[in-house]
Amino acid sequence: MSSSTAAASLLLRQFRELTDPKKGVPSFHIELENDNIFLWNVGVMVLNEESVYNGGYFKAQMKFPSDFPFSPPTFRFTPPIYHPNVYRDGRLCISILHQGGDPTSEEPDSETWSPAQTVESVLISIVSLLEDPNISSPANVDAAVDWRKNPEKYKQRVKQEVDRSKQDIPKDFVMPTAGDSAYSSSRPEEEEETVDDDFWYDSEEDESFDDDDSIMDDVEENDDEDEDEELSSNEDSK
Repeated sequence: MSSSTAAASLLLRQFRELTDPKKGVPSFHIELENDNIFLWNVGVMVLNEESVYNGGYFKAQMKFPSDFPFSPPTFRFTPPIYHPNVYRDGRLCISILHQGGDPTSEEPDSETWSPAQTVESVLISIVSLLEDPNISSPANVDAAVDWRKNPEKYKQRVKQEVDRSKQDIPKDFVMPTAGDSAYSSSRPEEEEETVDDDFWYDSEEDESFDDDDSIMDDVEENDDEDEDEELSSNEDSK
């Protein structure tokens, strides 16, 4: 099994968990871009009603490397949002997505990327960062200054973006509320119905195997093409 096939298999499993209506975290709405398991479209929502970002639906894209989880994904808000840790092109600056082991970095390895991280842990960290920016190393200096010295101006700017972002809510999508669990992948009231839940979940898995096989077939086909190109290149060089 090639590294990209292994990465695709891992990502597929995590994608299924995050999009399962019983296990997924309500703060995120996730779809694949053109059935590409390495490219996720993510809607980020802050459920804390006291947060200035509450009520917004912030579109973003996550791109995963072929050697995931040994290298971190990238995360970009599309469109960019006004936040101290978001660059003007929408790229997010957060320690958990930085490769560890860089001697020139002041970030401790315990806060940077490791293969033990999951997509869920990354997304939860991103929601936490929205509410509690890291001002010590801002990606957007103007936003950092406003957040620290002009809080009312900052809140007004974010409120405008929250209102604009509501236009991006997918049709027929029901926005989660504060009553949903923002940071837990399990809901106690549903765990009690173990028999019915297991039956439903198993049935759902059986019905979706065809889609999963199609995604994996595409990844394996790309791997075969890469191997054919490499062999052809070696023969031409002889």
